[in-house]
Amino acid sequence: MPAPTQPSEIAREVLRLFAARRISPTPDNFRALYYEVAGAPDAEGAFPDKFVRALARQLPRDTAERARIARQLDQALADNNQDTSRQALTDYLASLKTEQPPAWNELIANLLRQWEARQLGWTTARKRESLERVLAANDPATLHARLQALVRSWTQAPVDPEAPAPREPSDAANAPANAPSASAPTPPAGAAPEMRQVAPGEAGELLAARQELLQLALETVLPPLLTEQPELAQEADRLAGSVKTAGNADDLRNIATRMRKFAYRLEMVAGDRAEINAGLLNLLRLLLDNIDQIVVDDSWLSGQIEVLRDVLGKPANVRLIDDAERRLREIIYKQSQLKHNHSEAQRSLKELLAGFVDHLASFAETTGAYHDRIGNCADRISTARDITEISGVLGEVMRETLAMRDAARRSRDELDATRERARDAEERMNELQRQLDEASRLMRHDQLTGVLNRRGLEETFDKEAARARRHGSPLSLALLDLDNFKQLNDTFGHRTGDDALVHLATIIRQSLRPQDTVSRHGGEEFILLYPDTTLEQAQAALVRLQRELTRNFFLTHERKVLITFSAGVTEWNPDDTVESTVQRADEAMYRAKQAGKNKVVAHPVV
Repeated sequence: MPAPTQPSEIAREVLRLFAARRISPTPDNFRALYYEVAGAPDAEGAFPDKFVRALARQLPRDTAERARIARQLDQALADNNQDTSRQALTDYLASLKTEQPPAWNELIANLLRQWEARQLGWTTARKRESLERVLAANDPATLHARLQALVRSWTQAPVDPEAPAPREPSDAANAPANAPSASAPTPPAGAAPEMRQVAPGEAGELLAARQELLQLALETVLPPLLTEQPELAQEADRLAGSVKTAGNADDLRNIATRMRKFAYRLEMVAGDRAEINAGLLNLLRLLLDNIDQIVVDDSWLSGQIEVLRDVLGKPANVRLIDDAERRLREIIYKQSQLKHNHSEAQRSLKELLAGFVDHLASFAETTGAYHDRIGNCADRISTARDITEISGVLGEVMRETLAMRDAARRSRDELDATRERARDAEERMNELQRQLDEASRLMRHDQLTGVLNRRGLEETFDKEAARARRHGSPLSLALLDLDNFKQLNDTFGHRTGDDALVHLATIIRQSLRPQDTVSRHGGEEFILLYPDTTLEQAQAALVRLQRELTRNFFLTHERKVLITFSAGVTEWNPDDTVESTVQRADEAMYRAKQAGKNKVVAHPVV
C-alpha cells in the first residue's frame, strides 16, 4: 500500500497508529510518527506548521472537550505560538487516549434480545417508533447513549412470557375502531396514564378536533417561522393537505411517520439558527472590542461602545436591538463627520506649515545676504586708506542693518499672524467637535428637555406600530398640553417657562415604563407612546402622572408652583398613521381643556 501523501490522509494514519501501538501522545512521538507515515526524513526540532494547520482543520470536534481544545489550537496557530500549539495538540491526543471506544457489540446484542422479548407496555410498533427516533442522532456518541437509554427502558419494563405476541400496525388497522384488544398491554407501574376509553361517537369528534388542531398548526403556526426554509414550508403545506384528506387510521399513521421526520428536521434547523445567532453575537463582540482598542483616544465613541457591550450582555429582545441599532447609527454618523473635518483640518495645517516654511526660507535668504554684505564691508574697512572711504562703508552698513531690521520685523509679524491663524483653526475645530457631539445627541432628541423630538417620535411610532400589527397587541398614544403656560411665562419670564417644561419632562420620564416613549411635540405639548397598553390602561397611567405632579411642586423664585396638564388619549388601529393618531389625541385634549383643564379625555376608535 503506497504511503499517504495528503495532509488529511497522513493525519488519519497518525491518529490510528497512536491508538494501535498504544504509545504516549507526546510531541516527539507525534513528530516521529508523522515522518514515518509521510516517508520523509525527520527534520529534528522543526515544527510542522503547515501540517498542523491542515490537521487542525480535520480534527473531530464531536465532544465539548475536544471542541474546546481544537479552538485553543486554532487560536495558537493563528498567533504563531508554537509552544501553545504543541500543548493544545498534546491535550487533544490525550483526550483521544483516555476515551474508551463504546462497546457496540454488547449494545447491539442486548438490543436484539430486548426487541424479541415481550415487555408490558411495549408493542412492536411502539418499539419501532422509539428506535426510529433514536436512529436520527447525528453522531456516534449521541447514538450510543440514546440506544443505551432505550434498551434500559425496555429492560426495566415488566416481562410477560404468557402474553401473546403484540399486533403489528397492519393487524391493528383491520380491527374495528375502538374495539377492546385482548393483547393490549397494561401500562407499567409509574408510566404515564393512557388515553381514557371513549364512546364511538365521542371518539370521532375527538379525532376530528385533533385533525383540525394539527392542520391549524401546520398551516398557521409554522409558516411564519419557516420563511427562510422554503423546503420545510412546502413540506408543512403538504402535511397539512394530507391531514385534511386523511380518512382512516392508516392515513394518520403514515402522516405520523412523516411528522416525526419533519420534527427532526425542524429540530436541526432550530439548532443551526441558535448556533448562527450565537456566532453573529460573538462576531459583533469581537468587532466592538477591536473598535474599542483602535479609538482609545475618543471617549465619546468608547462610551457608546461600552453601552453596546452592556446591551449585548443582556437577554436579547426587540427593543434592545432597536436601541443598539440607533446607537450604531449615531456612531457611524459621527465618524463620517469627523473624518471629513479631520481631512479639512489636515489640509489647513499643511497650508499653515507650508507658509511657515516659506517665511523661514525667505528670512534665511535675507539673513545670508545680510551677512555677505556685512563681511564685504568689513573687508573694505580693513583695506581703507583714509576716513573718507570708511564713512561711505559705514553708511552702507547702516542701510543694510536697517533693511535687515525691517525684514526681521516683517517676518515676525507674519509668523505672529500665522500663529494666530493656527490658534483660530484649533478653536474652530474644538467648537466644531462640540457641535458634532451635540448634533449627534440631538439628532433624535429635543434640545431643551432631552426627550425625543418629532423625528425620534416618528421612528419609534413606526417600529411600535409594526410590532403591534405583527403581534396583535394594543398601542395607545396620548397628547398632553401644559395648562396656563402663557400665564406662567408672562408672570415669571420665558426662562421659568423653559424650566417648567424641563420639570414636566423629568416627572414624565420617572413615571414611564422602560418600553414607553415620551417626545416633545412642540411648544408646551408632549406625546406619550404606550406599547402593549389599552385605552383604559393608558388613561389610568395619565391620571397617575397627574398625581405625581401634585406631589412634586415646581420651584421658581422661591415659590411652589403647581403644574397641571390636560391630555387626550386614543388607541392606535392598523389603518392609522402617526398623523391620524395624533389628530384624534389632539381632539380629545381640546375637549379636556374645554372641560376645565387638568383632565384626561379618551377618544375611542370608531
